[in-house]
Amino acid sequence: MREDGRIRVFLLDDHEVVRRGVHELLAVEDDIEVVGEAGTAAEALARIPATQPDVAVLDVRLPDGSGVEVCREVRSQHASVQCLMLTSYADDEALFDAIMAGASGYVLKAIRGTELLTAVRDVAAGKSLLDPVATARVLERLRGGGGPQQDDRLAHLTDQERRILDLIGEGLTNRQIGEQLHLAEKTIKNYVSSLLSKLGMQRRSQAAAYVARMQAEKH
Repeated sequence: MREDGRIRVFLLDDHEVVRRGVHELLAVEDDIEVVGEAGTAAEALARIPATQPDVAVLDVRLPDGSGVEVCREVRSQHASVQCLMLTSYADDEALFDAIMAGASGYVLKAIRGTELLTAVRDVAAGKSLLDPVATARVLERLRGGGGPQQDDRLAHLTDQERRILDLIGEGLTNRQIGEQLHLAEKTIKNYVSSLLSKLGMQRRSQAAAYVARMQAEKH
């Protein structure tokens, strides 16, 4: 939030009608200013740094990628920008990815206008806001499964890969992990690819869920 108390918001949605509706909803509020819009991931990545929003409202599914990828990139370059994911689908995988990418919130497009305004204000104030129904499902998945067989896979990881896996579990981006371990971001990317391969996983979110499950089993 700026000194004048106004929240600067950037909108990313490939549907113009949705974007216009959200724009009009936000623009009539005295404390909110819409500073930019985009219909593709590429446009958003080009415009967000230039417009310096406090909150980026990002559609998850885009023609040229995902709002989650935009969130991850924006958060790694501009940590002060809070990301609020907006989607039509309650998708557990997307929620996992959004949490891993550093999103502050994840709401469905079926949300009421007043609730979206509250969500934008809460996220701007630094609060985490994740759809309770979807989050409950994710937590249920984290508690399920997992056994000795999965722990065996850890034996194949090097000490450095174990350290990086723990940091992924804490929600750190490759850049943040690199800064913590004094390694180049590209080097961390290679480590992450290697450890995912050894664990038989394709996504960072799966690794994060795995770490959370192991921690839950310890307690």
